[in-house]
Amino acid sequence: MGLVIDQSRITPQLAEKLKGICPFGAISFNHADGLHIGMGCKLCRLCVRQSEGAVTYVEEQSASVDKSLWKGVLVFCEHFRGKIHDVTFELLGEARQLAAVTGQEVMALMIGSSVRDEARELYRYGADRVYVYDDPALKDFLIEPYTNIFHSFIETVRPSSILVGATNTGRSLAPRVAARLGTGLTADCTSLEMNPDTDLVQIRPAFGGNIMARIMTPNHRPQFCTVRYKIFSKPRRTGSDAEPVMMPVLPWMLKSRETILEIEDKPQDIDISEAEIIVQCGRGVKSKSDLSMIEEFASLIGARMACTRPLVENNWFDSKHQIGLSGRTVKPKLLICIGVSGAVQTVAGMKGSELIIAINSDSEAPIFDVAHYGYVGDLYEIIPRLIKRIKEGA
Repeated sequence: MGLVIDQSRITPQLAEKLKGICPFGAISFNHADGLHIGMGCKLCRLCVRQSEGAVTYVEEQSASVDKSLWKGVLVFCEHFRGKIHDVTFELLGEARQLAAVTGQEVMALMIGSSVRDEARELYRYGADRVYVYDDPALKDFLIEPYTNIFHSFIETVRPSSILVGATNTGRSLAPRVAARLGTGLTADCTSLEMNPDTDLVQIRPAFGGNIMARIMTPNHRPQFCTVRYKIFSKPRRTGSDAEPVMMPVLPWMLKSRETILEIEDKPQDIDISEAEIIVQCGRGVKSKSDLSMIEEFASLIGARMACTRPLVENNWFDSKHQIGLSGRTVKPKLLICIGVSGAVQTVAGMKGSELIIAINSDSEAPIFDVAHYGYVGDLYEIIPRLIKRIKEGA
C-alpha cells in the first residue's frame, strides 16, 4: 500500500496547501523534483482527500500463499549441552493446544552434540515428532551454523507455525532465520491463538502497553514468534519416549566466522523467575530508604525482592529484579505487590502467579483486577503491622 503522486497535476499553490494540512510535516516541494512525501508520513490520507486527485492511495495486492504446503507447529528446543531449558517444555504444551485446533502435528527441533538421548524427552512433553541435528561442531551455540540448520530444516519440513523461547539464544536466532525466509516475526508474545485455517494469532502489548495487539501473517509462511519464559505452564510429563528423526549435517551448514575459544561459567545469580515467593515494590514506595522496611517483611516470609520499571529507572534496583515485559516473567506460588499500580506491561510478566495479593491506596488501581486478594490502604501502615504480627507469631 502507498501514496501515488501525479506530478503533472501538482502546482505550487496546491503543494503549499498540502504541506499546510499534513499533521506530520512529511510533505515537501521544490520546482525541480516536485512534490515529495517523506518517511514521516503515517498514511492518514488527509492529502489524498484535499489533493483534487493529484495524490491517490493504492492498496498493495499481497501475494497469497498455499497454506496446504505448510503444516504443523514447530518448537525450537533450547538447551545448554543437552540440558533442555524449561521454556521448551512450556512451548510444547502450548503447541499441543494450538495444533489441536487444526488437527496437525507438533514437531520439535533440537540442534547439538550427543543430544539424541535427551531429545527423546521431548516426546514426553507433547511432541509428535522430534528432529535432531547432531554433530560435535554443534556442541556450543554458534549463530551461523544454527541459523543455517534451522533455515534448511524449515525449507525441508515446512512447518506452518514456529515457536521459539524469548531467551538470549532465541532472540538472536529467530530474527535471523525469519529474515532469511522473508517472513514476519512477532517478539515477546504473551498469548497465542490458532484459527482453523492455520493462521496463528500472536498477541502482545503494544504502544507502551496501551493496547494488546493481535498480529497475524496470513499471506506468508511460516509464522514465527518468540514467547517469554514462564508465560505458559509446563505440561505434565506423560507418555513414552520414541526415537528422534536424525537429520544429516552437511559441511556447508557448519561454516562459521566465529570460534569459541573458552566458556567460563558465571556465578549463578538469584533469578526471580525461579522464586516461589516474591514481594514486588512499585511507585507507591516513596523513597529508597523505605525499601529496608519492605526487605525486612520479605525476609520474614522467605520472599525475594522484585520491582516495577520506575524503580529500576530510579536506580533503586538492578534490572534483573524487574517484573514485566522489559524485565522478567515470573510464576511464583505467592506474589505480594506493594504500591504496584498494575500497568499492562507489569501484569503481563506476572499474571500466571498462583496467588497474587495487592496492597495499594488507590481502590481503582488496575492491579486489583488481577489480584486474588487486595488491601486498600497505606502501605506505610499495613507493612509495619504485618511485620509486627509475624514477629509475634500471630
